Amino acid sequence: MNPNISVQEIMTTNPVTVPPTATLGEVRALFSKNSFHHVPVAGPGGELVGIISREDFFKVAYVLSVEAARADNTKSRFQHLMAEDIMTKYPLQLAPDDTIGLAADIFLANKFHAVPIVDDGQLVGIVTSHDLLTYAFASPVGEQSELERFEEA
Repeated sequence: MNPNISVQEIMTTNPVTVPPTATLGEVRALFSKNSFHHVPVAGPGGELVGIISREDFFKVAYVLSVEAARADNTKSRFQHLMAEDIMTKYPLQLAPDDTIGLAADIFLANKFHAVPIVDDGQLVGIVTSHDLLTYAFASPVGEQSELERFEEA
């Protein structure tokens, strides 16, 4: 595996997004219908404003369900919360020409599983730990980097 290739080679382009005003019901429907674990939150011009993980969503749903035992307004609160209320604001992001080695370092250091890819302020993709694993295991076993081949010569 070559850690120096750019993330644009392995990222998911045109990721599914939600606007900041999406309801939690809409977010739940996206997670229910799709196998992805992160949904970027994009503004009207396609700019990245946040990200919601499946875990973020389920934490909020759990807290609301615990509160349901104490109050009758939980269902109403769930219906009125929006993506912007639970998203991670200002998420760490990469540029398309950043390397997959850098993405891997970010995943390992921060225990992240997805990083949005932004170019000139616009969300253009997302790279996940799954993308890195798929790339790593698609590489031939014993593949040498250009540097290793040069050092042997």
